[in-house]
Amino acid sequence: MMSSSSEDISTDHEDDPVRVTQSDSGEEVVIPVVEEEEDEQVLLQDCLDAFVSKDFIMEPAVFAFLKRYFQSGGSPEQVVQLLSNNYQAVAQTVNLLAEWLILTGVPAIDVQHMVESHYSQLIVKYFDPKKADSIFSEEGETPSWLIGMIQQITWRRLFYQLAEMHPDCVMLNFTLKLISDAGFQEEIANVTTACQQIDIFSRSVLQTTIKSILQGGEDALMRMLPEFTKMVCHGEHTYLYTMLILSNLSQETSHPCIVRRLIEELERASSAQPTHDISVLGMLMTPSAKYPRGCIAMAAMLNKCALNPADITVLFKLFSGKDPPPVQLIRHPSFLELLVDSFFNPAVKLNPEHKPKYSYLLSYACSVIETWRGGERRSINRDEMRRTQQAVDKLHEFIHNQQSGAGTEILNQLSMLYQAIGLSPICSMGLLHWIRTTVKNGDYFQVQSGQTPVHLALLDELANCHPLQHPDILKLLIELFETSFTTLDEISTLDIKKTILDRMIHLLSRGYIIPVIEYIGRCANNQDIDRSLIRHFVTEVLEMVAPPYSPEFVNAMLPIVENEAITGPLIDMAVEGELDSVSEFLEDCKRLKLLPEKKGDPSSPTKSKKDRDLGKERTDHGWNKERKDHRSRDHRSRKDKTRKTRKKVRTSDVDEYSSESESDEDRNLSSIRISAKKKSGDKKNLTLRISSSHKTRNKDDV
Repeated sequence: MMSSSSEDISTDHEDDPVRVTQSDSGEEVVIPVVEEEEDEQVLLQDCLDAFVSKDFIMEPAVFAFLKRYFQSGGSPEQVVQLLSNNYQAVAQTVNLLAEWLILTGVPAIDVQHMVESHYSQLIVKYFDPKKADSIFSEEGETPSWLIGMIQQITWRRLFYQLAEMHPDCVMLNFTLKLISDAGFQEEIANVTTACQQIDIFSRSVLQTTIKSILQGGEDALMRMLPEFTKMVCHGEHTYLYTMLILSNLSQETSHPCIVRRLIEELERASSAQPTHDISVLGMLMTPSAKYPRGCIAMAAMLNKCALNPADITVLFKLFSGKDPPPVQLIRHPSFLELLVDSFFNPAVKLNPEHKPKYSYLLSYACSVIETWRGGERRSINRDEMRRTQQAVDKLHEFIHNQQSGAGTEILNQLSMLYQAIGLSPICSMGLLHWIRTTVKNGDYFQVQSGQTPVHLALLDELANCHPLQHPDILKLLIELFETSFTTLDEISTLDIKKTILDRMIHLLSRGYIIPVIEYIGRCANNQDIDRSLIRHFVTEVLEMVAPPYSPEFVNAMLPIVENEAITGPLIDMAVEGELDSVSEFLEDCKRLKLLPEKKGDPSSPTKSKKDRDLGKERTDHGWNKERKDHRSRDHRSRKDKTRKTRKKVRTSDVDEYSSESESDEDRNLSSIRISAKKKSGDKKNLTLRISSSHKTRNKDDV
């Protein structure tokens, strides 16, 4: 302890005053005298500068400044005057206006959203990462206000937006970690800044996304894949780390196919960047690394995006030996696409000497089954390989023997084609590739004589046998449907597009429902698409389906049905006293409580012809109560009978093709099954339903 006695002295060589004091032991201690008066003036001026700022009395630091001000000898009257003169009550004015809005009838939640949205815009506009880091460091611990903000979704989204704009801000990066620790990992999965912190990336991106994909299946994969690839390909470190995790996971999880699909999609996305060469990286993470010659041959072809006979020969020798590499080596999607194009594209001429090698590798990749345990191969099953290779060779020979695209030579080989389609998915993919190259030829549809082209009829069989190829079939049909056909007249173009639309309807009948309807919904909003085509689609689909309907189907189909430009003529053509298909569909949806309430909507497209003529307003989407009361009992029984008939048509609309029970001549007609429905009041009005969605042109054709 220092003694209280002290004195100030000055030395000869120093101008600064010092203070001499004596310690408890009797020794003298010399301490320089701090210019306290000057420091107090500086502190007072700092406090006064703060007090003159607008609404400083509302700042959290006002008490710390007041304490410092009074300790420095500040005047209470002055501080009161400064704080009161600069108080403008901005926050209180906002609260008052919010209360007035609520009193005028605006919902409180809407007012809250308006205020929070405006605050968010101001914060984004004026945010300074340096000031944020300084405030964060001064606190010394996690601020209480920050803990409260991350509990609300509005402010969490604000932090995500700021983190994308200021990735180097320490305060924002720490906030992301707090959000992840608080249990909101799914929200951070799409924040690019999360890739900079390995713990957040592992927990919020990898763990959350992979778990959701494994539980959600194909739908979750397609929905989350774009953002997932963007996050993983953010940098080299995230890509390598993710590939290592997925490679180990593919050998341990119960869903190895889904994990392998993720790896392939990531490789495809990263290969799209020309500066990154990762073709060998994926092979080194698999047991294929034990076969360097095979990896080098594969990498050479993948880098050039072209097949090389020399590299094909190397792979053929390896896979035809006693200890072949893992089949996963040649199951790379890009390599299989190159093989399919070289084998099933009529424009590609293979060397007869190397053709068996191409066929062998393609069949091996698509039919051989391996069993692995603990990183070691236990067995190889090649039972289906010989039959697959024979079918592939036959298809290759058939495709390259075709002399024209008219399809006259196909009729004699339909039995072989149908058998090959049902035998192996690779044969189906090969035929699909051949059909694509054929029908996209500029003059293909010019040589057709008004009937359904055989190539398009084959798409129905592909859809019947291989559901996993439905997206590729729909993609081809969309490309054809959106083709302009400038060399054809308008009527011929309309007939061709109607035929293509029938293929989409058949695809819908095979279970690929929502994607087809969503595409037609986009076409319904396109003014360039003929409305009669959309009307034809609606008519066929409504005659095909029967309740109960899923909410997804209703949500996709309802906007098309409610479009009066499309369904209005269908309602006008309905026979008086009968329930048209559009109104019946809407009534079923309403009965099942699948329709949104639209009270007092006079523009509803479901008005009947009689109601529209009388100008009556409808408040529901089905029959109005007046017509329901006057409908006779006979009409009700007829409606129930029609519904039962349609249900039978729906469940047996398209049957599998049976090569044992049908002759080749019957198969040439694509197993046409026709059911005629006679409209009451017009005996000549027949609707011909064909199982392959092929439409006969007139009654004589039937």
